Amino acid sequence: MNLRVIPKLDIKGPNLVKGIHFEGLRVLGKPEYFARHYAENGADELVYMDAVASLYERNSLLHIVEKTAAEIHIPLTVGGGLRGLDDIREMLRAGADKVSINTAAIKRPELIREAARRFGSSTIVVSVEAYRTPSGGYEAYTDYGRQGTGIDAVEWAVRAVELGAGELLVTSIEREGTGLGFDLELTRRIADLVPVPVIAAGGAGTPAHVLQVVQDGHADAVCLASLLHYHCVTLGDFHDGDFQGEGNTLFLSDRGRGFSKIQGTPLADLKRLLSKSGVPCRV
Repeated sequence: MNLRVIPKLDIKGPNLVKGIHFEGLRVLGKPEYFARHYAENGADELVYMDAVASLYERNSLLHIVEKTAAEIHIPLTVGGGLRGLDDIREMLRAGADKVSINTAAIKRPELIREAARRFGSSTIVVSVEAYRTPSGGYEAYTDYGRQGTGIDAVEWAVRAVELGAGELLVTSIEREGTGLGFDLELTRRIADLVPVPVIAAGGAGTPAHVLQVVQDGHADAVCLASLLHYHCVTLGDFHDGDFQGEGNTLFLSDRGRGFSKIQGTPLADLKRLLSKSGVPCRV
């Protein structure tokens, strides 16, 4: 089976944003530019995540999803602020192929079963946002990585699949945005316990990290943000007038903050490297 490479676009208002540990969000540009570029350069799917949905208790991406679905013909997963079946139905009608749920699912696990029965398991992705505990375990977090739950993340992942989740999006909050590499133990623990695809997210800083999480973390797919976005912001096509005026990419030159650990990589180059390394993927 081919490895899926899935760019993740975190959205705040009309903009694509990126932070570290889900915090300190900085505007990178307009998400439509990035989505179009990724679709044209080999992305297998896209993930859109409303980065501020937990603050407003709703998802605000309907218009962006409708526009993206009309222009880009690869699978689209949308998450953030989806609280119930009506929210899921509305997002699917807008053009999403799948939805990602976390906070609402932990608050009421039966939502996973109900959604899987209503819309099909293949439509329901459960997002597992995890933070390593001092004891060596992992705690599940909600609200875009802001709120601890006291729930064991690995046990929760297994239960989510038992309830009907068709995929798991597993993110290490500790590694997210750092460029230090995926949490291989977290990914592997979950992947080895569940019969559904596990999408690894959080921490990729080099193409080697992607290869590592597939080979050693047993991931079925990878969800990438900084590794791909930081290449895109160097392209002339992304520098429209409004974006140039914002100047939000200056932080990428701040080597003291660790951004130099992330090797901005073209998506097509990444997939060719994976293929040459023996990882089957659509090039």
